[in-house]
Amino acid sequence: MPEDESFDLVGCLARVRQRDQAAARALVDHLYPLVARIIRAHLPRRVAEEDLAQDIFLKMFHRLEQYQGVVPFAHWVSRIAVTTCIDQLRAQQRRPEFRWADLSANECDVLEAVLTDERDVAAGDALAAHELVHKLLDQLKPDDRLVIQLLDLEQKTTAEIAALTGWSQSLVKVRAFRARRKLQKLFRELEQQERP
Repeated sequence: MPEDESFDLVGCLARVRQRDQAAARALVDHLYPLVARIIRAHLPRRVAEEDLAQDIFLKMFHRLEQYQGVVPFAHWVSRIAVTTCIDQLRAQQRRPEFRWADLSANECDVLEAVLTDERDVAAGDALAAHELVHKLLDQLKPDDRLVIQLLDLEQKTTAEIAALTGWSQSLVKVRAFRARRKLQKLFRELEQQERP
């Protein structure tokens, strides 16, 4: 997040540490676009964005004394936001299996087109394809889902993912490999199921 030149982050943080409520509100207002973007990218279904943002800001204020200034403040807050989203994904209960019957008619059409290698999927099926991808991703463990989302959907590098998550680059690569294998397995299972 580029720093707003009119916003005095250092001064604001000093005032927040002195329990200045106006400075705390200004800090939240300044960081909210960054936090909201991270939440929207990683938000599990059926979780309120505002509730998760509030949790992230509470953690940020609670841990403020731990911030040493080694990394940009926005990066430090981003890491808290990503970790909070991962925790929320872990807390959510997943369905144990994913079936062809779980798909909408449009999602079935998209999957059928992929399975038969059709290149002319209707433009209106883009939303169905998006939903299908997210239904498959929802079947993964939170860490696996996160690494696929960051690496393949958001096109982040392994170094960027390592910085965001605190994992080593080797761990990012291993998790991505395993997550892709799990996605392929889920896809094959869908392919083998008898359609209604």
